[in-house]
Amino acid sequence: MKVVAFNGSPNKEGNTYQALRMVTAELENEGIEVEIVQVGNKAIRGCTACYQCAKNKNEKCVLPGDDVNEWVQKMKQADGIILGSPVHYAAVGGTMKSFLDRAFFVTGVNDSMLRHKVGASVVAVRRSGGLPTFDQLNNFLNYAEMLIPTSNYWNVIHGRAPGEVTQDIEGVQIMRVLGKNMAWLMKLVQHGKGVIAAPERESKTFFSFIH
Repeated sequence: MKVVAFNGSPNKEGNTYQALRMVTAELENEGIEVEIVQVGNKAIRGCTACYQCAKNKNEKCVLPGDDVNEWVQKMKQADGIILGSPVHYAAVGGTMKSFLDRAFFVTGVNDSMLRHKVGASVVAVRRSGGLPTFDQLNNFLNYAEMLIPTSNYWNVIHGRAPGEVTQDIEGVQIMRVLGKNMAWLMKLVQHGKGVIAAPERESKTFFSFIH
């Protein structure tokens, strides 16, 4: 099994990365392969709502010049996905948000590619805004019908300078427990395949409130 984790921080080895490593260390302890992809320092355009990915259904965004399509394939091939972000004005970092908007739309219109994969979110924050950011990340996982493991508190860890999150002893435990629970859930899913039938996927129903 494999997990791909996306680091939405512009700092390659800052506190978001440290949080991801706390989680992924537990996955590795359980024999799960891990890859961390650096997103936050890349130039990623936002979604232009052209709907060409829905028309083409080729698992690709038509916007050129970045790594989004490569990352979509990493998500497709992985058994688990972790979304990590710092907090910018009580929200997901802009580059990470642009990536997620495009990637999750592409995966959604291509037969819900991420459905029933295991997905988790982690947030690193100096002081406030951690929970709104955590909620925003989870919106992507929920909409994709992913399976979300829990920890013993919300997956937010605190620190300002790179490495300070290691001093947040409660946050460290949260990340460690999340990693253990994620590994366990992934194994349940793996062992359940072919034994317990998954519910049939329903086509999305859209309804507008203004007619």
